[in-house]
Order: sequence, then C-alpha cells, then structure tokens
Amino acid sequence: MTNKKIQSGNVILHIVMFFLSLIWLYPYAWLFLASVKPSAEIYTRFLPTRFTLEHFRFILESAERMNRPFIRAFFISLFVSVTVTVCVIITSAIISFALSKYRFKARDGIFNFIIFQMVFPGFMFTIPLYILMRNMHLLNSLAALIVPFIMSGWGIFMMTQSFRGTPNDYIEAAKMDGASDMFIIFRIMLPLNNSVIAIVGLFTFIGVWDNFMWPLIVIQDYYKMPLSVLLASFNHEYGAYIGPVMAGSVIQTLPMVLIFIIFRKAFLQGISMSLK
Repeated sequence: MTNKKIQSGNVILHIVMFFLSLIWLYPYAWLFLASVKPSAEIYTRFLPTRFTLEHFRFILESAERMNRPFIRAFFISLFVSVTVTVCVIITSAIISFALSKYRFKARDGIFNFIIFQMVFPGFMFTIPLYILMRNMHLLNSLAALIVPFIMSGWGIFMMTQSFRGTPNDYIEAAKMDGASDMFIIFRIMLPLNNSVIAIVGLFTFIGVWDNFMWPLIVIQDYYKMPLSVLLASFNHEYGAYIGPVMAGSVIQTLPMVLIFIIFRKAFLQGISMSLK
C-alpha cells in the first residue's frame, strides 16, 4: 500500500512538473513562432497558417540601409564570447591549481578575498573599469569587451573546489614522469574536472553573450557593437516591426540553446556534483 502511494505521488509530481515546464517554455515557443508567422497572425494566432522567413529576410536585407550590420554583430558577439570563455577557463584553471594544490602563506587570504568580492554586484565596478579602459585607450574597441572579463572570481571558486577533490596521486605520478605544472593543469586536471569546466564555460559564455550594459557604455560605433546592443538599438527605433524584432531575438538566443543542447550532459553532471 505504501509503495502504491509513493508511485501515485511520483506520478502526480511528474505531471505537475510537466505542466510547469510548459509554462516556462511558452514564452520562447511564442517568440520562435512569432518570428516565422506572417505579420497579420502574430497577435491573432498561436500556430501560424503558414511558415515564413520574411522577418529574417527583412533584417538581413535591410541591415545596411538601417545602419544595423546584424551579421557582423553576430560574429562580433561570437568572437568576444568565445574569447572571454577560453580566457576565463585558462586563468581560472591556473589560479585554482595554485590555490588547491600548493601551500603558501597567502593562499587562504586570496581565496577568502575571491569569495568576498563575489558578494558585490558587478555594476559597482562599472565606473572604475570604464576609467581603466579610457586610460588604456581601449574605448570603442573589441578589447574593451574582452580585457575586463578575462578572469572570473566565480570561475576560480568553482574550479578550486573541484580541484581540491582531485587525488594528488595523479599529480605526483605526472611529476615523477617529468611533467610541468602547465602539462598537469591542461592535460590532467581539466579532463578530470570536465563537468565543472562545462558549467564555468557555459555560464561565462551566456553571461558575455547577453551582456548589454557594458558594451552599451564602451562601444559607440555600430560596426563594433555586439548583437545584444545592436538589437536593442533596432528595437528602440523600429519597434513597430514586431516580426523582425522577434526574429532578431531568436537569432540572439539561438547560440545559447545550441550550446546547452551540445554540452547538456557535462553540464547536468556538473550540477549534480555541485549539489552533492
């Protein structure tokens, strides 16, 4: 009798979670369908009578006329996001290895400082970073979108915690074979902690891809803007074109969806390990 109650409870829980997931997915489904509907059906029908790519075509064909180089902005966003993600993984791995596997006097102080600075919201550092970029003459350049974010306190914290759980036997065996620290970090530590690497990489990529305030502050040239800022400027000036706005939003979110689908296994493994 008890087992039947447990099974009934699990069935009810799964049904509730299924309907909650539908509610969570509904806005993105509406967004995607609105981008492929005829303009007259965007507000009147959920499912279109026919599918069309006219809104995507409008964005691409009108880009130069509207001074909105969307394709260029897409690749700028991709380049910046990938570059920052790779830099964060590399710098976090090197620093985390030192904090987790080496003993030195300032180790605990540095780690506690990293945790302490994570408490403050990122916008508090906007003005100091802007002044730094201005003094380095990097304003209105792609370097201004990359340099301030090549290190991540959260990434260092996550990797340090994961590296601490890696047995030292691997490191000692590699050193006996003459391996350098860099070899140990990139050929041993990273593969053994690939789930945490996936989490850090995924969240870093999404954070940079969706970043809006910082690029808006440091970039003035339309031909150097990332996609998030360029789409916002388009929405502000051409908000009446609801179909192209939805198409642009789909383009903005598509890379994140694809990346999550590709790396979902490692991401879910890392989340489960973190919860344990």
